Amino acid sequence: MTEIPNNKQLVLFDGVCNLCNASVLFVIKRDKKDKFLFAPLQSTIGKEIIEKFNIDTEKTDSILLYNPEKDKLTYKSTAALLVASHLGFPTSFLSIFLIVPTFIRNWVYNYIAKNRYKWYGKKESCMIPTPELKAKFMD
Repeated sequence: MTEIPNNKQLVLFDGVCNLCNASVLFVIKRDKKDKFLFAPLQSTIGKEIIEKFNIDTEKTDSILLYNPEKDKLTYKSTAALLVASHLGFPTSFLSIFLIVPTFIRNWVYNYIAKNRYKWYGKKESCMIPTPELKAKFMD
């Protein structure tokens, strides 16, 4: 599998989703501790992780957060809130919602995910990062 530096976590996202791309840019802007790398679910490393953890992409077309130090994968609302927890105040305050039971958080998450293309649109292909952002992305 492609090597991910141990001090980083990898955020996998739907590379053709406008909401997902906007969310990635939101995280990059607030990732002051340089904690995260990013890759589309459709990328080589995205496919490797999906295969390694036996993820059914029909049921989970969501954000995935891979922590190579713990070899752990989180997804949906838990992944989003764990990412937020590293972004500094006020965004980090969102992690308080981790106390809400997962099935409730994921119900809201799934509702948004199901409608994301309708509400925010879809790209023909994955986002191409600008040269300044290229170091934050893996393929």
